[in-house]
Amino acid sequence: MDTLPAVVAQGAAPSPITPPRLSLRGTPPASSPAGLLELLKTAGAAREAIEATGTWLLRRDSEHTRTAYAKDASWWLAWCAAAGTDPSVARPMHADQYAVALRESGLAKSTRARRLAAASSWYDYLVRAECADRNPFLAMDRPSVSADDSPTRGMTPDQLAAFLTHARERESARTYALLVLLATTAARIGSVLSATVGALGHDEGHRTIDLITKGDHAKRFVLVPIAVEAVEAYLASRDDLGVDQFLFATRTGRPMDEPAAFRTVQRVARAAGVPHANKLSPHSLRHSYATALLSKGVALADVQDAMGHADPRTTRRYDRAAGSLHRSPSYRMQEEIIKAMAALPTT
Repeated sequence: MDTLPAVVAQGAAPSPITPPRLSLRGTPPASSPAGLLELLKTAGAAREAIEATGTWLLRRDSEHTRTAYAKDASWWLAWCAAAGTDPSVARPMHADQYAVALRESGLAKSTRARRLAAASSWYDYLVRAECADRNPFLAMDRPSVSADDSPTRGMTPDQLAAFLTHARERESARTYALLVLLATTAARIGSVLSATVGALGHDEGHRTIDLITKGDHAKRFVLVPIAVEAVEAYLASRDDLGVDQFLFATRTGRPMDEPAAFRTVQRVARAAGVPHANKLSPHSLRHSYATALLSKGVALADVQDAMGHADPRTTRRYDRAAGSLHRSPSYRMQEEIIKAMAALPTT
């Protein structure tokens, strides 16, 4: 086939039992649907394949979901380029080698599973559109993501207070508004960054923001006074307040991207003295929201609804993740050791 040539000129192909060493972390090769199509065009992909890819993306209801699929699919193309593999004739062996590369890059199981699913979805559509003969990801073993544990690191209320105080006093109005909004709504970072000024509103006396959530569903979030104050202070510094303007925009008017938000969270956390700052991400604020409220006895159903979880087991994993640390018998073991040490005769 000649529908999907390799992303870059092929060199000597690596040994079939030695996947190429390639970091699959950081900024994705394509950051938008247009970027993915441009990547294919630059690589010399056939017009039919590019058109099919565009249609595959357009079938998603929201821009946020289309962008997420484009980013995840672009990592597969980058791996193929490094491996000297033509995506149009990739075999199951190549898909498995890609899965190994994702694992060796140190990515979380959920991230690896999502990227493999995106690549498989893309091939499913290419096969349906008669632009590929097979889906190399079909029936492959994918990382199992447990519903019992959350791998995300969170912050205690005290750490979160230091984090937000530093942002308020030392960071830009945009940074503070973004972090307060994430911390008080538990919204996903992609949903927040794709929101426009017009998403802000009022409902039954509450200040609100309408976001597109997982599964392309619209959800209305309440903005508590601390978030309202932060967002209003930030918007007061902007001149472009049309309803279609992105809420958290860059100087070019484009939305702030997720890698920038990731770096911002870690930078502010380090400056605020959070000890595990390099393990944090925007999702850590969502994690902190759930663990703090569940530890305070807020009803599981209320937290589940606020976070948009269809299954209460998903919400419960945050409770288990925090509780397993707070209730660890290691603390009791320490007490016994200290007691025993204190009872030793002095010399």
